[in-house]
Amino acid sequence: MQENSFYQEYEVFSKRTDTSPIQYQFSLLAPNDELALIMAQENFMRREPVADIWVVRRSAIRKMTAEEKETLKRLDNKDYRNTKGYGYLKKKWRQYEQEMLDEKEIMSWGGGGARVDQDSGNGG
Repeated sequence: MQENSFYQEYEVFSKRTDTSPIQYQFSLLAPNDELALIMAQENFMRREPVADIWVVRRSAIRKMTAEEKETLKRLDNKDYRNTKGYGYLKKKWRQYEQEMLDEKEIMSWGGGGARVDQDSGNGG
């Protein structure tokens, strides 16, 4: 590892609570890992309470190359996983419900069939 200066760049991440997601906060310059952590803690003590602080050397973070980013384009073609393709189902279900026969409609066909059933049940 080739170091050009006494200071190294660090990236600082934090969590507000033990269950919250980790969030990027800021960058800082420090001569070593221990001082980078102390500097990050000092910065947060003045700002807000946190449950955890992560300090990572920028040189230890790997990002994707241009060639690797090209492979991501292939993954974008997954429209079949999105539910937006099924938007027509709500309309179709509504049509189905309107065509369905409900109990009131069936009973109205008998013109009093409900009373006959009740009378025959009491007379038995």
